[in-house]
Amino acid sequence: MSSTSIAEAISTLTELLQTLEDAYWEASTIRDKDTFFDLISAINQEQTELAKLSIQDHHLDYEMISLDFRRCQNKLGNLRKRLDDCVTRSSTAVRLDTVIGQATALMGH
Repeated sequence: MSSTSIAEAISTLTELLQTLEDAYWEASTIRDKDTFFDLISAINQEQTELAKLSIQDHHLDYEMISLDFRRCQNKLGNLRKRLDDCVTRSSTAVRLDTVIGQATALMGH
């Protein structure tokens, strides 16, 4: 099994965060906005922890740090199943589907 470096994880999390933020602003219901906000908060927490690492450590294997990010794995999976219901723009839904797949692969390591 190949491992993911911290630098690759940061890149994936940044893309996921940007796409979730787009989906948040495009969401038409409070429930969907709450879901996106919860995920955005968890990813921000993980990125904050990763930012504390030295740049010299970015080649090391990535391991999840924050508990909230660990807990959001199920929510990401559930969101992926209902993208057509909660994401209006097709381009955002496609980007989100792709990046959720990459993020769940990160979580599986």
